[in-house]
Amino acid sequence: MTVSQDLSILSLILEASLVVQIVMGLLMAVSLTSWYWIFRKGLAIRGAREATGTFEQQFWSGSDLVQLFRETSLHRDNAGPLGRIFEAGFREFSKLHGQKGLEASDIINGSRRAMRATFQREIDDLEAHLAFLASVGSVSPYVGLFGTVWGIMNAFRGLSNVSAATLSHVAPGIAEALVATAIGLFAAIPAVVAYNRYIHEVDRLSIRCESFMEEFSNILQRQLR
Repeated sequence: MTVSQDLSILSLILEASLVVQIVMGLLMAVSLTSWYWIFRKGLAIRGAREATGTFEQQFWSGSDLVQLFRETSLHRDNAGPLGRIFEAGFREFSKLHGQKGLEASDIINGSRRAMRATFQREIDDLEAHLAFLASVGSVSPYVGLFGTVWGIMNAFRGLSNVSAATLSHVAPGIAEALVATAIGLFAAIPAVVAYNRYIHEVDRLSIRCESFMEEFSNILQRQLR
């Protein structure tokens, strides 16, 4: 009963050396921060995906472009990445189309540049803080391993003051050291899984947006003929 109490997770953390406790505290803080961004980015990417699907249905349903542009401009914050790309492209198209002396290629290229700039901002916003998750996934196990190595070193150093070393002398020190590795893996695994999934989702949205920009440019070009 005594051994079980001494080797509980909480007691191992509280009785660990100062360096190991600092490592554990750092990993716990990083883990909480990564979970915050996992949930936040998950909601943002899901919202962008749903808004993109809604706008695609409206656009390809044969809606009037001018009316769709007005509605998108009024609800720009909820239009999603694709809606804002459309709004930027059609706004630039309308502005350039009203100017005299411009060729059709100049108008289309200007519209494409506006859409491309908005597209880049949208993708950058979706990818923001994903690099943090990647760093947590790659670095946390090594930070935990550092705490483990340090704890095991202290455990064996403590044996120098013991005449007859037994497993009961070294087990608590090794156990508290291994907790650091466990916390490191607890921080790293969800971050890696979330990063891989979110990058894949952002790539899919990026492809959809790029395809839309090409198709929309062709539609605008036909209107100039």
